[in-house]
Formats: sequence, structure tokens, C-alpha cells
Amino acid sequence: MIPVPARHMLLDSRLTANRRSSQSAFRSDIQALRAVAVGLVVLNHLWPNRVTGGYVGVDVFFVISGFLITAHLRKEIYGTSKISLARFYARRIKRLLPAAFLVLAVGLVATAIWVPYSEWFRTAREVVMSVLYVENWSLAGQSVDYSALNNDATLAQHYWSLSVEEQFYFIWPLMLYGLYRIGRRWGSHERAMVVGVGTVAIASLVVSTYFTASNPSPAYFVTPVRVWEFAVGGLLALLAPRVKISGSTARIVALLGWLGIVVTAFSFSPATDFPGWVAILPVLATASVIAAGTGRTTAPLGFVLNLKPVRLTGDISYSIYLWHWPMIVVAPYVLGVPLNSWHKLGIMVICFPIAWLSKVLVEDRGKSWRILGEQPRSTFRSMACGVIIMAVLSGGLAWGGSLLQRQDDAIQARQVAGQCSGPAALPLHPSCPNAFGPALVNVMGDANKYYVSPPECAPTNGPALPGVKSVDVCDYSSGDPNAQHVWLTGDSHGEQWKPAIIELARKNHWKLTFSFIGGCPIADVAFTGFRGKATESAKRQCHLGAQSIAARIEQDKPAKVFYSIFAREEHLDDGTGRSQALQYAQGLPKFWSRWAAGGSKVYVLADPPLNGTVRDPKCVVLNAGDPAVCAVPRSVAQPPDPMVQAAVGMGSKAVKVIDLTNHFCDEKFCYSVVGNVVVYFDPDHLNREFSRLASNYIEAQL
Repeated sequence: MIPVPARHMLLDSRLTANRRSSQSAFRSDIQALRAVAVGLVVLNHLWPNRVTGGYVGVDVFFVISGFLITAHLRKEIYGTSKISLARFYARRIKRLLPAAFLVLAVGLVATAIWVPYSEWFRTAREVVMSVLYVENWSLAGQSVDYSALNNDATLAQHYWSLSVEEQFYFIWPLMLYGLYRIGRRWGSHERAMVVGVGTVAIASLVVSTYFTASNPSPAYFVTPVRVWEFAVGGLLALLAPRVKISGSTARIVALLGWLGIVVTAFSFSPATDFPGWVAILPVLATASVIAAGTGRTTAPLGFVLNLKPVRLTGDISYSIYLWHWPMIVVAPYVLGVPLNSWHKLGIMVICFPIAWLSKVLVEDRGKSWRILGEQPRSTFRSMACGVIIMAVLSGGLAWGGSLLQRQDDAIQARQVAGQCSGPAALPLHPSCPNAFGPALVNVMGDANKYYVSPPECAPTNGPALPGVKSVDVCDYSSGDPNAQHVWLTGDSHGEQWKPAIIELARKNHWKLTFSFIGGCPIADVAFTGFRGKATESAKRQCHLGAQSIAARIEQDKPAKVFYSIFAREEHLDDGTGRSQALQYAQGLPKFWSRWAAGGSKVYVLADPPLNGTVRDPKCVVLNAGDPAVCAVPRSVAQPPDPMVQAAVGMGSKAVKVIDLTNHFCDEKFCYSVVGNVVVYFDPDHLNREFSRLASNYIEAQL
């Protein structure tokens, strides 16, 4: 999962707004929907474990947007038999871009001042994707990149929903006008528009249901799976003249709608297959609230909806959305500590006046700024200039980050494996008095990526293995036919040992072959998913890839096989109800025994102590001067590992465990900086430099 998470970056309500002048009357129910939805979004971002389904706010906003924009376009098309696309797009630019670009520009400056340079390139890239309104597609691509799943969220990730919105704005007017023209030929433009929008809604819902089930991570972001939510609002707008709900019934419908939104916000969670068909619940709930208030001078439950705090929150909701997320991302670096509840309350309090000022000074006044021009052509030119300026600022941030990266790379290149460097500092020795002191380099950049291979390692030219991306070879044998052939395999927790094993291959002139499948145990087991459910397709690919690698190693008959997986988080279910440890104890030895039968010695590399699940992954950066405060009790950081238990339980001389825990932990605590070297690259994997320095201690246990 891009990591990030990423799934909780949601849309702002003001994007769904149309000018009040386009409505016959101010809709307090829609304004309240904006207020509640943006509140759920903010609470979900601040307290994701409490308001677990607050991301349904995005569906609320999409329905509102579909309703308001369709109502506006319907009025223009029916009244003039045409549509001015240039003026429509120019109005959207004037309303949305000034505030959106301002927040991104301020965010770039804040990133340069406070955020570690390792995040600068990603931030710059996502700012550019955001100003081009394709951030949702960028995140969808990253969500299927396993190496990106542990990335921290950037201050621009919440613009994914704005991107979806802008793509809707671009397509929807063209589609509605096309349906209108077709309908005029048929003799009923109203029927043509209703049938056309309804067909689009059904088709998109089918796509959403299928794509969410088959590929949930990118499905959350891509536009086609969200179109039906706009279309539901659009249908409501087209049918508005016929929607007449009596007073008592309207109150019941509205109440059920509000209840549906709140219930889904607190009952859904990141584990919910979303959007998919379950998004029908918040979508229909929102449509119910809007329908109940359509054609009425006073919305049902108006005595609550018209409260000043509700109306104010709805009025400034776009600015709230724009500002709150960058504040959440940057605040820990400014404060130097992870956010606690008081900090989060402070962000909420500070965000409101900033949002109000942004609304008054930028969002409202921006529509009449001369720089944006009075004619659409001038507005488009101004937008292009704004995009160029943001691209230049982003490029400057990325360039500055690359300069700092090269400086730290030079420091690490000069670092040698001394008696107190990295894992050498543990177990504690009198000659290493500051084993847990500050790291020479505490920002993890390109030089620390565990999954990067040196140039001499290249994919094999043989036939591809089913279910496997690549099989790579690092040949350090210098052509010696008697050189040992060695394999390294597993998931990404096997790959994190690659720097160490490559170091040993260089030293001992091995021919090293490696292949990995991220988030997949290379074992004959009933895999159900990494930290949750996996799709049936992912399960099949994992099983197929694991069998392919096992067969290839069995065929190669290497002298040594190094193996490691994240068994503590890769869940199994063979239907027997047995524990994870017992299922692994049965499934892992099947492959190990096959390799050992061919003459291979199997070395099981015990998993390092946990990181992101037991401490804040940013702890080292936030406590660079005293990283020892990031220490975690050994019993917490290194719980029993089913992989190690399975290897020990075999009692085979051909299968040996290599456990370096004592180079990560003393008797009481496990550390995130040891011997002036950061231990972890991200929440789940080793820093490449620490892994490389551990090679001698792996060799000592061979």
C-alpha cells in the first residue's frame, strides 16, 4: 500500500460547490453536508483509529458536485440550447486554482524549511501532478509499487480527490451536451439525458465493484470507479423538478440520510473493500438528504442545519480541506515530536482562522483578480503561467534535495566498517562508549535503499519464471568454474539482506542469484494477505511465484540458500484453525527440505526487530540529537517469529538460523540507531548501510 496510505487523502467540499447565484435559493442542507463531510475528513486524518471510515466524505462531496454542476449545466443547456465550455472552465479556474496553488506554494516552502530532504523529490513530483490535476493517477501507479508502500504521505497527496473532481468537470459538460443534442433528434432531450446519465452510473458502478475486488489499492484513486457517484447526484439534478417529498416524509428521509452518513463514517474502516458496491451506502445517504430538501424553501431539520457554526464550516470547507493536511504532515517536524491529541486539537483550532482568511482574501477575491483576466482566454493563460511557476518551484526543491543527498552519500562512502560502526557496536563493548548516539546520516535517501542493486547485478537471460518479475545474477566468480553458486530469496524482508549478501559474494567470489516477491511468503502455505486481505489474483500470483522460485532453486542446486520473509505479518489460513506458527511450521520446511535434498545448505535469516509497528517511523529524524529515546523494549520489538520457530522445529543440520538480534538490541532494549548508523530505512526494512555492515556477522554464523 503507496504506501500511503495514502488511502485517507480526501476531497474538499468547496470543490463541489457551484455559485449560489446558480441556485434558486441557498441550500442549508447542502452547506451542512459540506460541513459534516469536511469534519469527517479532518477527524479521519487526525484520529484514523477512531473515525475509521471518515473517508466516506469523498463520496458525499462527489454526489454534491454531481448535483450542483449538473443543475447548473442543465439550466444553461435548457435555457440557451448550447453551452459555453470556455466560460465554464474559466469559472472553475478562478474559483479553485488561486487557493489551491497558494497552499501548494506555501507547502513547498515549509517542506524546504522543516521536512527532511529525502521527502523533497516526492513532494515536488506530487505538487506537479497536483497542479496538472493527475495526482490520483500518480498515486494509483504508486499503490501497486511495493517499494513505495512504506513512503510517508506528502503534503500534496490530498489533491488526488481534487484531480478526480477536475477530470469530472472536464468530461461532464461535454457528455451532457452530447446527450442533449442526441435527445433533440429523438424528440425528448430530457429522457435522453436521464437515460444516458443512468447508463453511465450503472456502468461505472459495475467497473467500481469489479476493480475494487480485483485490484483495490489503485481502484481507490482512479476516476472511472468514481464517476457513478457524480452521476447519482447528476440524476437527482435532472429529476429535481419531479422530486416532491411531503413534509413529514422529507424529515424522515433526511434523518435517515444523515444517519447513514454518520454510521458509515464510524463503521467502515481501511479494511473495508472501498469504494466498490459498499459506497452505495454513503452515496444514497447523501442523495437522500439532497432529495429531501429539493423543491423546498426550508430544508428538513433546518433548525440544526442553519446554526451559524455549521454554515460557517460549510462556507470555508474548501480552505479547511486545503490547509489541514499540509499542517498535519509538517507539524511533527516543526514540533520535533510525534503528534499527540493536544497537538491535533491545536491543528484544528489553528486551521479554522487560516481557512477563513484564505476564503475571504483568496478564494472569494481571487475570482475578480485582474491577473486572471476577464475573458476565458486570459484566464487560461494565467493558469498556464501558474502551472509553470509551480513547476519551477517544485524543480528547485527537487534540485536542492539532490544536492543534500550527494553530500550525505559522500559521508557514507567514507564510512568504513570500524569496531564501533553499525552492528559492530553491539553487543556493548567498553571501546564503544556511545553506541546509541547520533547517526552520521539520519535522513534516509537514495543511498539507503535496500532494494537497489549494484550495476554488476543483472536479470538472467533465461525464460521468465511464472509469477516472478525477475531473477537477477551478480557474478563475482571471475569465471572460476568451481566458484560457489549462492541463492537469496524471500519477500522484501529477504531483499533487505541483499546488501549484506552481495558484500559476502564479492568477498568470497560467489555467483549470487536472487529473486523476491514483495508481500508474499515463498512457502507452500495458504497465504491470505499481507496485513489484511489479498485479492484472489494476488494470492494466485503469490502461490505461482513461490512455486516457480522453489523449483528454480531446486534445479540450480546452489551451495547455499539464504532465505527470509516477514512471517509475522503475512497471514495464513488453511482452514484448520491452527495457529500461524503451526501453519508455517508445516509449510516452510517443504521448500527447505527440497533444497536441502539437492545438497544446498539453507540459512534462515531471522527477521530484525520490528520498527514501524512499535515506534514512530520518524522517531530518528525527530530526535536526531538523542536517538536513544527511540529505544523499545526487546520483548515488544522482537516477538516470536514463526519463520524462526519453523526452522528450529525442523531439527535439521541442513537448515540453520542466522540470528543477529544481539546486534540490534541489548538485553533490555532494541534501538533504531546503533553505532552511529540508522538501523531502518522505512517502517519495515533495514537501511542498506546497516545491512551491508552486518555482512561480517552473517559470515561468522555460516
